Order: sequence, then structure tokens, then C-alpha cells
Amino acid sequence: MAETGRSEHTQRPSVRTLGGMVTAAHPLAADAGAEMLRKGGNAFDAIAATAAALNVVEPYMSGFAGLGMANCWVASEGRARSLDFHTPCPSSFPIDSADKARMVNGPLASGTPGNLAGWATLQKTHGRLSLAEALAPAIALARNGYPITGFYLDMLNAVSARPMSDEWARVYSFGGSAKRGMILKQPELADTLEAIAANGISHLYGGPLGKKLADYMAGNDGCINLADLEAVQPIWEETIQAEYRGLTLNVPPPPAESFQFPLTLRLLAGTDFSRLPHLGADHLDRVFRAVRVAAELRIRNNKRTPAQIIDLLSEKSVAPLRALVEGKDAVWGRTEQFATGPLAEGPKLNEHTTSFSAMDAEGNAVCLTQSLGSPWGSGVVIPGTGVCLNNFLNWTDLDPASPNRLAPGARYAMCLAPTIGTRDGNLALTLGTPGSYGILQTQSQAMVHWLDYGLELQAAIDAPRGRLFDGRKVNLESRVSPEVMEELRARGHDVTPLGAYSWSCGGMHAIARDAVTGALEGAADSRRDGAAMPVPKR
Repeated sequence: MAETGRSEHTQRPSVRTLGGMVTAAHPLAADAGAEMLRKGGNAFDAIAATAAALNVVEPYMSGFAGLGMANCWVASEGRARSLDFHTPCPSSFPIDSADKARMVNGPLASGTPGNLAGWATLQKTHGRLSLAEALAPAIALARNGYPITGFYLDMLNAVSARPMSDEWARVYSFGGSAKRGMILKQPELADTLEAIAANGISHLYGGPLGKKLADYMAGNDGCINLADLEAVQPIWEETIQAEYRGLTLNVPPPPAESFQFPLTLRLLAGTDFSRLPHLGADHLDRVFRAVRVAAELRIRNNKRTPAQIIDLLSEKSVAPLRALVEGKDAVWGRTEQFATGPLAEGPKLNEHTTSFSAMDAEGNAVCLTQSLGSPWGSGVVIPGTGVCLNNFLNWTDLDPASPNRLAPGARYAMCLAPTIGTRDGNLALTLGTPGSYGILQTQSQAMVHWLDYGLELQAAIDAPRGRLFDGRKVNLESRVSPEVMEELRARGHDVTPLGAYSWSCGGMHAIARDAVTGALEGAADSRRDGAAMPVPKR
């Protein structure tokens, strides 16, 4: 019997092409990247254009004053590379007096901007077009405006109780009367991007924009100074590799915490999912147990070297731990950060990130995950620039007893996991999602859907997912049956139903590549405004 091409787990199919593909959290951003491919650029040009456009059309999730990481496949070199533009902690951060509870908003929460340097480095190293060409779609979107979506309204509601700055309110809030379809124009941001296009990224890293940012910080109790900006230098690194079901997963090395994702899958490698009904209690219980075991190992091994993480992922290290995953006793514990007090009783759904991918017909690929931290970051917009600052320092570990405590001037851990997958040395997959520590959980769940249950990539991403928190807490999308939820509770999981498609379970984007035909399969998460944009082969 022929396949129908339909799936009960999604309302749309994967997008397929023999040319190039961009998948991102907004169709206008995906189209900006696709425009670079249509102009003769490659995946590195496309990813820079997509990133800049997301700054405009998804301003609550990321921007050039945020931080991020990228994983790449360089076709001419036949290898994966990782680029870290998650900048070190500002040198003058007052670690001994900082109060995390008071750092959700305001200048002190902001880490040194790294995204702009990351975009430019990716493109300069491996791209074909100029930075000005990559920024052009974003400049046009900021200058001309675009219609806001229902998800934009959701994000406004998400920050309604936070003390956002007056400049933020002027730029983004529509005077408190925002409605779906209203046009958001950002002329100051357009001017800023035009200045960067004309003068290069030094406009921020030591130039006029950098001086304006440093002056604002100095006058408003922030800690970023001009020296911090001038010192920004993205770092090229070797990826961490681990295999699952014949797919080699390449993730960023420490201090990225991405290794929890492949570690979860390594723990599941001994499970024969063909014997477990899809989305049944046995399937979900096994995956959730693996997530909790891997999360605890990630917290304990947060500051290990790449060699130590590779050893942690090895069969000799993982095999003895599978008994915990495959056993009957309830598994519970930490999923977020080191904690010396009682485990958190409930979730803090304030993580706001974006992840997107590009592949070209030559076989290059980039997966980039970037963030402002919380929605619209610190809520601070530098007056007259349209630049919204991140609040990444609020996401760090400030516990004096923690082995993972933040240190001024030092790199620090962050749970981003842009992923490149290969089979037999050939490019096979890009995969990434937002979601804070949920990133490391939901990517694992999607891979089980795709590799173990054989779902089409779009269906694997749209299939129901859970988000685990400290203790026994699991938020689970309601497309999982009530009977299965009840059985999970009986096995020790504190399950709370979510909506059918909850943005709190991520906003995943992926592209798969057939090594024989070169055909691409793009998928964009239905939980947000995602889109997969194909470019035909010419």
C-alpha cells in the first residue's frame, strides 16, 4: 500500500526542494535568508540575513544585542564547526552584591552583545556576499514595517506585568492598544542597521553605537563598558560528537550545556522503541526518565573540558546509567541549575530564544540559536537606536555554593544546542529550538519521533512534547491522551496538561538532506510563527 503522506501529528507536510532551504520562526525572516540564496549567496549569507531579519520581525526573541551560538557544515572542508558568540561576563559585573531576583529587567541584567559579531564572522569566513547585502532585507522590514501576528500579542501579554522601559513602550507597545495586523515600523533600528552596513560591526564594537551603549550603562547602573565591547571575539571550536541510530550529532562544546541533548539519546540507545506504542506511557516514561538523568549529569559536569564530555558520552560511561532509565523506580531531581535549597515547585516560563537553519544546494549548512534571554530581554531599549538589550546575566548561576557560579570576565554556561547531524560523513540534518533548559529536552523528544518512530520531519517536530522542571514536574501537551497522562502520574510524574500546541515546548526548526539525491526536507514548528522557505535549484 502506498504511503499517504499524511500524519495525525501535524496539520502540514514537510517542505521539499532540490535547491536551498531556510527555516525560521517568521516567514519574512525565512524569506530574507532565501533572498540571499536567490542572489547567489550560500547558507552562511542566508543565515546572517535571517538573523538580522528576526531582529526586526521577532524582536521579543532575539536581536543583534543578544548572544548566541552556531553549528555549521562546511561542504568544501567536509566537517562541522562550531562558532561561539556567547560573550564573557562583563568585567565589572558586581558578582558579590548582585541580586538575581532584581535582574530580570534593567541594564545590570545585560550581557555584552555578541550576536552581531557572530553573524558577521559566519559570513566573512564562509559566505559570498557582503554584510551590507545581508542586512538589506532587515533594513527594509524595519523601515517599511510589517503586520504583527497573534503571537506578537501573546508576547506583549507575557511582559504586561514587567516594568519595561519607557523607550521599549514607545517602540513596541502601540500605546497599549496593539491588535493583530497592525503595522510595526522601527525607523531608529533601520537607521542603526544602515550605519552598521556602511561602517561595519565596529560601529557597535568600539564605535559610535558602542560609546552610546557604554554611556547609557554608566548612567543607569549597568556594567557593560567600552572595553567589554572592544574585546568581543567569536570563537571557532571543534564540535562534540555522539552517535544515535546511525546519526552523528554535532553540538557546541563547553561551556555550552548542549551535551545534555545527545547524552539523553545515548541513554536511550538501549531502548527498542518498536516495542513501545508511540506516545504511550512506556514511550514517554522512558524518554522523561532519560531527560532527568541527563539533566543531573549536565549540572554536575557543567565545567568539564571537551575531552571529559566526550568521555561522559562514551558507551563505558553511559551503559551503567541505563538501568536508571529502564527501571521502575521514579526518577526526579534538578532540570535547570544547581540549587542548594528546596527544588523549585513550578516552572518559570520566561525563556525566549529563536533557532533557525539554512542549507544550500552545494551542501553547506548552518544552524544558529540566539536569544535576548527573556521576552525583549532586559526591557531596555537604548534611546534613539531601536536596540533592545538582553538580560542574559539573569539566567546565570549566582549561587555562591554552586560550582557553576558566574565570574566577571569569564565565559559562562548556556543551554543552547544548535545541532548538525551527519551520516557516514555526509550532511544529514540541522536542528535547533528555543526553550531555555527545555531545549535540551525537546530536541531529544523530536529525535525519538523522527529516528525511532519514523515520522516525517515536520510531524516529528509537531508531535506532542513535554517540558520537565525541577522535582517531578512535567508540562505535557494535551494531544497526549488523558489515560496516558494518568498512567504517567502513577509512575511518579507530576503531569500538568498544556494546550494542544504550546509555545512553552519550544519552536523547533530543522532541515534534513538526502545524501543520495541532495533533496532537502524543511520543517518549521507549528507552535509559533515558523516557516520553511524553499529555493528551487537553478
